[in-house]
Amino acid sequence: MFSKNAKYHLGQVVRHKKHPFRGVIFDVDPEFSNTDDWYESIPEDHRPVREQPYYHLLAENDHSFYVAYVSEQNLVEDVSGEPVDHPDIPDL
Repeated sequence: MFSKNAKYHLGQVVRHKKHPFRGVIFDVDPEFSNTDDWYESIPEDHRPVREQPYYHLLAENDHSFYVAYVSEQNLVEDVSGEPVDHPDIPDL
């Protein structure tokens, strides 16, 4: 786990800048650490750079709960004060 240069920290609630979901951070990679297939599935003109922190989120939207992997450039702090209701939070 890496956090020295990460903008966000474990347990922090964040929102995606472009997509309607938010989540709580449960792990941080210092740079992209997923599969090449995953990375290449992102349209090239929207693909974030690999050399930045990537966050593992217990994420939620209006319809479901899931795990998300998001680049730092696509996140903002969630200032709503509302808790994330993801069912896996008690397992952390």
